[in-house]
Amino acid sequence: MSGIVNVLVIVAVVALVVVRQCSARRISGDRRWWLLPGVLLVMALREPGLLDPDHETLSVVVLGAELVVGLVTGAAWGWTARLWRAEDGSLWSKGTKGTVYVWTAGLALRAALYGVAAALGIHQGSPALMMALAMTLLVRSGVLARRAAEIPASYGGPADGAAFRRQTWKDRV
Repeated sequence: MSGIVNVLVIVAVVALVVVRQCSARRISGDRRWWLLPGVLLVMALREPGLLDPDHETLSVVVLGAELVVGLVTGAAWGWTARLWRAEDGSLWSKGTKGTVYVWTAGLALRAALYGVAAALGIHQGSPALMMALAMTLLVRSGVLARRAAEIPASYGGPADGAAFRRQTWKDRV
């Protein structure tokens, strides 16, 4: 795949994720939360140019730093999202102001890493950016899945299948 296609894929994924975070979205019980990050990771690993052949050691260090930034950004992003269970028992998520701050900080750190790499003469291609984005999305999705699993099911919703029955004083005697 050409570099232009990679950049378009990255921009499309970021746009999709940002739009989805700005509005309340229902979280399904789907176990495929890792699918989009997995596809991005495979695409990044298949592309040549993940490491700069002229500066292999330094490019591995920069890529490692990029992955750490992706890991921290994804974890913070997952923890700043608001989760709640609706009256019907469905689970919902929405980004908060903290999510915007995490995104801004993550982008600033990535830009700083790119600037440091450019100053050192290290060529970073789109596969490194795609891999870091995959790390961010994977960790964020994992954190959200774990947080969602900890929210108890509401009574009377589809989660438990039983109608809510309020206990009267006669039932307690």
